[in-house]
Amino acid sequence: MSANYVPHPIPYQGSKRNLAATILKYAPSHVPRMIEPFAGSAAISLAAAQRKLASRFWINDAHQPLVALWSKIINRPDSIAAEYRKLWEQQLGREREYFDEVRDSFNKSQSPEHFLYLLARCVKAAIRYNALGQFNNTPDNRRKGARPEEMHLRILGASSLLKGRTRVTALDYQAVLNQCTPDDLIYMDPPYQGVCQVRDQRYAPKIAHDEFIDHLADLNRRQCLYIVSYDGRTGDKQFGKPLPKVLRLVHLEICAGRSTQATLLGRTDVTYESIYLSPALASAISHDNNSKPKHRVAFA
Repeated sequence: MSANYVPHPIPYQGSKRNLAATILKYAPSHVPRMIEPFAGSAAISLAAAQRKLASRFWINDAHQPLVALWSKIINRPDSIAAEYRKLWEQQLGREREYFDEVRDSFNKSQSPEHFLYLLARCVKAAIRYNALGQFNNTPDNRRKGARPEEMHLRILGASSLLKGRTRVTALDYQAVLNQCTPDDLIYMDPPYQGVCQVRDQRYAPKIAHDEFIDHLADLNRRQCLYIVSYDGRTGDKQFGKPLPKVLRLVHLEICAGRSTQATLLGRTDVTYESIYLSPALASAISHDNNSKPKHRVAFA
C-alpha cells in the first residue's frame, strides 16, 4: 500500500478526497487542531492526519446518523466492519429487494451499519431524504458496494489515523465556529448556493448564505485560520455568487477535471472549484515557499 494512501470508508457525493492534497497545500505545516464543521466524509481531516498536519481533530456534521457512523468507525472499527460484512453477504442473490429492506430498517433505527451499507450501494453515494425525513435514495443496481475486505481496510485505516485524538459531534456549525481559536485550522465545505436556494432534501438544516458570511466576518475578527470550499464554475457557467470582497479572502480556483455532464454531451468543459483563504491564513502561509498559490488567484 502506498505511503500516500488515504483510506476513505464513507463514500459520499461531493467528497473532496480527490482535491484534498491540493487544498492542503494552502495549510500551515502543522496546527494543534484541525476542525471540519461540515465534515461529511471528512476527506480533509483524513488527508491532514495522513500527512501529520495536525495533532488533534474535530469532526462535526449536523447529520446525526453520519456522526454516529463516524464515531463507530473511529472507536469500534472491527465491529462496524463485521456488521457491514454481514449485510453485504446477506444481500447476495437478492440485492435489489435487500436494499429496500435495509433502507426501511434504517429509517426506523438510524443504525450506523445500515447507513454505511446504504451509502455503499445507493446511486451516486448520495444522501436523499423525503419530506418526512426518510432516506429515499435508490440502489445502483450495477454494483454491490465495496467488498467487505476492502471496506474493512478502509475502516481500520481511518480509525488508525483518528482514534484517540478526534472529537466527533453533531452540532450546528455555528456552535462549532464559536469555539474555534486562532490556533486551529478550520476547513469548511458547506452546502453550495446552488442547492441552498432551492428545495433540496439532501441538506438539513439549511444554511443561510448571509448568515454564513456574518460568521466568516466574525472568524476574521478573531484572526482565525480557515479554508472555505464554496461553489465554482464549469466552463463559462458560474455556480453561485463569489464571497464578498469585504471579507478580504484570497480566492483560488482548483481544477476538478472534466465535467461529467459535459462529457455525456460531447463537450470538454472543465470544472473549477473555488476555495477561499482567510486573511489570517494567507498571512500565515505567505512566508512558506511551498504554500505559494500555483493556481488561478483572485482577491475576493
